[in-house]
Amino acid sequence: MTEPDFTLGIEEEYLLVDRDSLALATAPEPLMAACRAEMAGQVSPEFLQCQIEIGTRVCADIGAARDDLRCLRACVARQAARHGLAPIASACHPFSDWKDQHHTDKARYNDLSRDLGGVARRLLICGMHVHVGIPAEDMRIDLVNQLSYFLPHLLAMSASSPFWQGEDTGLASYRLTVFDNLPRTGLPPKFTSWAEYQRTVAALVKMGLIEDSSKIWWDLRPSARFPTIESRICDVSPRLETALSLAALTQCLTRMLWRLMRANQRWRLYDNFLIGENRWRAQRYGITGGLIDFGTLEVVEFPTLIDEMIALVAEDAEVLGCAAEIEALRRLPATGTSSDRQRAVRIDALEADEDEFAAMRAVVAHLIEEFHADL
Repeated sequence: MTEPDFTLGIEEEYLLVDRDSLALATAPEPLMAACRAEMAGQVSPEFLQCQIEIGTRVCADIGAARDDLRCLRACVARQAARHGLAPIASACHPFSDWKDQHHTDKARYNDLSRDLGGVARRLLICGMHVHVGIPAEDMRIDLVNQLSYFLPHLLAMSASSPFWQGEDTGLASYRLTVFDNLPRTGLPPKFTSWAEYQRTVAALVKMGLIEDSSKIWWDLRPSARFPTIESRICDVSPRLETALSLAALTQCLTRMLWRLMRANQRWRLYDNFLIGENRWRAQRYGITGGLIDFGTLEVVEFPTLIDEMIALVAEDAEVLGCAAEIEALRRLPATGTSSDRQRAVRIDALEADEDEFAAMRAVVAHLIEEFHADL
């Protein structure tokens, strides 16, 4: 069996905030034009006018992904600063109201707003998508079926959206509660072949319900545009290095499952009902509540889960040249997720006798600082 290259591509969505008020701000056209001129084809507007999307090139390894992603983040930060703005890589803005935002005047987004109605207006959320190159179509489907097991693990470690409209939601990833209101979201169904997947998509296309598979927004899917598996589960990460570790883990888990396939083995497939329970636990608790091990039927705490995953993909991390990025995940229980750190900033501000709004502003200032830390 010929080994795929397991190339990497990373897409991230950012929010733009005013440097003074720290509230959301519209991306001015000169900013977008400057970003497009500097990083041609890699920076684009997103659904809402306060958002901006970037995408790396096809990267051979995590080192190339780091170089490209750092350049993209630095470009957006530099151009935004010229307009008194700053980007934050948080899945939700801590206090701005979705009702005050407007969608981008672009054919795709106009159609989306029309088709989804009021649900679309609430899409004040940002995620990270990770593409892993798998040229063989049936292999893509087989690996998607198995990789779904690990989606809650990736979500929990990426959680960066504890606040919504100035309130603590009690969730580590509020983003998913918003996104799950859309059709064709959530865990991917299990297909037996590429042909079955294509027939399913074609049925919706033939009825005129969707134009193509790009309107299927599962947590994990065969990409509509590239010969890749596309993981869409993660909240966007404020810290560059966290984003890279999660991308590397996605790449390594994919190779690990391919390695099992090569040895005529596979990861056990569990019903989406069970995986969905872990997805909820990740959404609610992040890394503080543990996830269910369906083999032992026990809730396992995250430090243990991280150790197990690192051991599971150790061989793959060495082959793919990302052992350092995978090993860095061991520090996550000590540093906390972005959601944990955002809550800590708010509590510190309140304990310093700041009012609630000032505490929320402190959270946004913290997110700006984290975005710029590794540039």
